[in-house]
Amino acid sequence: MHKLSDSQLVILSTASQRPDGCVFTITLKLKGNAIGNVLKSLLTKGLLEEVPGRADDTLWRYDDGAPLTLKASPAAYRHLGIDAEATSAIDALPDRDRPSGKRKPAKAAQTAAPVEADAKPRKEPSVRKDSKKAQMIAMLRRAKGATVEEIAETLEWQRHTVRGAIAGALKKRLGLEVVSEKSDKRGRIYRIAG
Repeated sequence: MHKLSDSQLVILSTASQRPDGCVFTITLKLKGNAIGNVLKSLLTKGLLEEVPGRADDTLWRYDDGAPLTLKASPAAYRHLGIDAEATSAIDALPDRDRPSGKRKPAKAAQTAAPVEADAKPRKEPSVRKDSKKAQMIAMLRRAKGATVEEIAETLEWQRHTVRGAIAGALKKRLGLEVVSEKSDKRGRIYRIAG
């Protein structure tokens, strides 16, 4: 399964709630061309697909003069946990029998192979042995764990930087399970589980 950003999840869940599965009109507010970048990444992951657009559709692009728009793909419905059988039944229908907006993707989109979640195994991120992140991990792996204050003092960081590193670098990027417990003597103690 793909790991999606909040923006990607908002766009997919909004499209999947529409009867035709179309992405447009997007209500999400992002700066610059961020919406375009989010849509391109979802298209690359195979969670959106290009379909022929009609005159009243908001268009994504033109392919040899043919208007194309975007809709949630069956993979998007599966990713969101929406009944895959219902969406695959619609996909099996010929174009003339499909509900509006549920047409088959354009020829260019059919030839592009969507990226599968298991296609490339994700490379485990590594940590330099002499880095502050490695020192923090070593402190959190100790049996007694470490408090935010202890880590901040050892690494000469601010307390908010330590909390951000635990949440972002360790939990989110490295996928480590960091648990905490309240102690009467030391305050809140953090440890890496396992």
